[in-house]
Amino acid sequence: MLEVNHLKTQIETNEGIVKAVDGISFRVNAGETLGIVGESGSGKSVLAHSVMQLNPKPPTFYPEGEIIYKDRNLLTLSEKELRKIRGNEIAMIFQDPMSSLNPVFKVGAQLEEAILTHQKISKKEARKRAVELLQDVGIPDAAQRMQSYPHQFSGGMRQRVLIAIALAGNPKLLIADEPTTALDVTIQAQILDLLLGLQKKYGMAIILISHDLGVISQMADRVLVMYSGRVVEEGTVNDIFHRTAMPYTWSLLRSLPRIDGGHQRLIHIEGHPPNLLAPPKGCNFAPRCPFATETCLAVDPALSPRGEGHQAACVLTKEEFNEKKKEWEAVKMEGVR
Repeated sequence: MLEVNHLKTQIETNEGIVKAVDGISFRVNAGETLGIVGESGSGKSVLAHSVMQLNPKPPTFYPEGEIIYKDRNLLTLSEKELRKIRGNEIAMIFQDPMSSLNPVFKVGAQLEEAILTHQKISKKEARKRAVELLQDVGIPDAAQRMQSYPHQFSGGMRQRVLIAIALAGNPKLLIADEPTTALDVTIQAQILDLLLGLQKKYGMAIILISHDLGVISQMADRVLVMYSGRVVEEGTVNDIFHRTAMPYTWSLLRSLPRIDGGHQRLIHIEGHPPNLLAPPKGCNFAPRCPFATETCLAVDPALSPRGEGHQAACVLTKEEFNEKKKEWEAVKMEGVR
């Protein structure tokens, strides 16, 4: 459905060029959920905005790459052509529903506007469709709530309204950028269940962006792990969570609390992500990696196979990585005793 090839997204600043997305390639298949995970500042949202061509130009530019959707490179399309794709073919849910909804217009008016923008129907039909969409996303008394303003909804209900607006054009691909970040855990679960149900009903593919590994493990079929503007590991959920092949992914998982973890200590990742104005030589993660060698400081590893459909960007082989993990665990457990 979507194919991104060697995409580079760069942002021109007063201090220099920020390589926010640095040579990323991936595919999204029809009906699947692709999870994208990584720390804040890893380039997840810039990547999502790049697919939709929502980054302001200038200062953003794309020196290399392709974003292929239905045999067309979105990077070569005019703004008029892109407007036919946004909403109708590819839609997006943003992080903060309160800042995404206009506070001075009723929810129904905003939803009707989205429907009329993407579908050639009458205002009466648009209103009927708006009520149906609000019902689909679980808004009770949908016809009455059409007259409400955004501030009269809770955070979870506002997020449901945003999902309804995203569905107004019957998109084939939905990009959800941290859709549950501002919500409490109970409402998060409801929104995630809602997305799964809507995906089955409408037959959509979903790109789900999150820094929450728990959300990704529940929702995704395949996962991209991003670090400093690059994909450092790609695989199925089982590959990423049970057959990790990259020290950064392993470090993220080590910092995730687990109910069945016993006396396992949570280990935070030392240091800070690199400055994307001047990234380090060699592996970008090497200055923070517990397994880094002299080779890591000199060689910039490309993604290489670790199994069928599983790739990782690390100079260590699978066997070397597993041995390093055992040695590290032994030292840490000795410290606990």
